Amino acid sequence: MSEKNQKIYDAVHGFIRFNEAERSLIDSEPFQRLHHIHQLGITHVVYPGATHTRFEHSLGCMELATRIFERITAKQFSPPDSSYWLHMIRLAALCHDLGHLPFSHVAEKELLGLAGHEEWTVKIIQSSYLVHVWDALKTRFPEKDIVGDVLKMAIGEKKLKEMGIATPFTSEERVLSHVITGDFFGADRIDYLLRDAQCTGVAYGLFDYHQLIEMLCVLPLNGQLHLGIEENGIASCEALLLARHFMHHRVYQYSSVKAYKFHLTRFMKNFYAEGDYLNDLESYLSLSDSEIFSSLRKSAKNQNSPGYPDADALLRREKRFKAIALKEGIGEEKLKEFSEDLKISPWCIFWETNAEKRGQMGLSFPVQMRSGAILLGSELSQISIPSGNLQWAYVHPDYEQALRLKLEQFHVNPH
Repeated sequence: MSEKNQKIYDAVHGFIRFNEAERSLIDSEPFQRLHHIHQLGITHVVYPGATHTRFEHSLGCMELATRIFERITAKQFSPPDSSYWLHMIRLAALCHDLGHLPFSHVAEKELLGLAGHEEWTVKIIQSSYLVHVWDALKTRFPEKDIVGDVLKMAIGEKKLKEMGIATPFTSEERVLSHVITGDFFGADRIDYLLRDAQCTGVAYGLFDYHQLIEMLCVLPLNGQLHLGIEENGIASCEALLLARHFMHHRVYQYSSVKAYKFHLTRFMKNFYAEGDYLNDLESYLSLSDSEIFSSLRKSAKNQNSPGYPDADALLRREKRFKAIALKEGIGEEKLKEFSEDLKISPWCIFWETNAEKRGQMGLSFPVQMRSGAILLGSELSQISIPSGNLQWAYVHPDYEQALRLKLEQFHVNPH
């Protein structure tokens, strides 16, 4: 296998270098498809700079995963066959988003259910599309389960179990999979926060990830190894936590973005219902954002099309529903009551409600103190942020102000 003598220039990380095996994967049809899948779905209609794709994010994830791996293995963490696992982590980082639907997460819950895009990522990794990549690596690592190890690194233990794939992880493999999939220190999360912030222009999402990676280490906690941080890295972790909070508030859960997602989700549900795109891998990979948007424009000109109302709303701003974040205490029954009081047609109001209360997310990882003691990050930081999704109502613009007033009156006098 040749050295990393090929490169792509990335707007976030600078030059990203890759070897021949990685080039073969990048050139494959499933990976090239990522050029045509927006990282932030339809967010670019609200933030015009958010036109970046899963292609560049996957490259960035590989770069960050490499930096994290090299940092933690320089600090007394030495997994067996370290060189082999670096290859697997880099390839897995490239693979981790191969199974995304058009427009990324927009309609994932409605079309793919709990299995999500990861189920299709598994199918792609195991498919004939990538067999040439794995076969070439077999000549160098004949004793290794390359496909199985890429799946471990790309999907992670928790998600594989949810999909019914029983794959044993060693303690070292569990740590290595978190280099990509980890909820806090994972390269996937770090890259998308940085990239989304840069492309949307929302500076709240930027944080000192160089300091964070420099301070990463592997620490024991409750009999298991975990990705953790040295004491001097606490501030960078707090900055990441706040960046995550503000990006959700200003981008991912921003009301205008949610409204556009609402219409696109319904349009995609109608589009997929008319075809067999979820029946086999070839059909699944035949679609990208381009095909969906082309169909959307056609539907907007045909009032008999099932997707017409949402296509029309997506292309004509004045038709777009308004998204209203709902506070606790507003459930489905109360929304039905308000709709009847305001005489809102059932076709003019929809909602997403969740009875579970929102929890808090803090620094729940181990920290290596200068004294040598290992403490939980939550013992050293008072910063925590709300986790979970808000409840939303989507209402025709003609009824927006009346519904907002009704909601405000309820919260002032709930009885």
